[in-house]
Amino acid sequence: MRLSRGWSVFLVLVGVWNWVIWPRFAVAIWNDPRSFSGGAPTGFLLVHVALIVTSLVVGTVTGVYGIRGFVASAKAKR
Repeated sequence: MRLSRGWSVFLVLVGVWNWVIWPRFAVAIWNDPRSFSGGAPTGFLLVHVALIVTSLVVGTVTGVYGIRGFVASAKAKR
């Protein structure tokens, strides 16, 4: 399957967006008083860590597909 340049750029932007937003959110969760109880991580923290890691993985894969699609469309134009 070939992606158009427009869709490829969109996928790259989605990947970048995930890497801009989720680390900032991770800092906010880490600093939230509900994240630790007596020095131990709570369910609140663990659930959010799972969400953040999943989102970063999906964002990375999406961005890589976008880059690959962009490169393939550039090669096809030659």
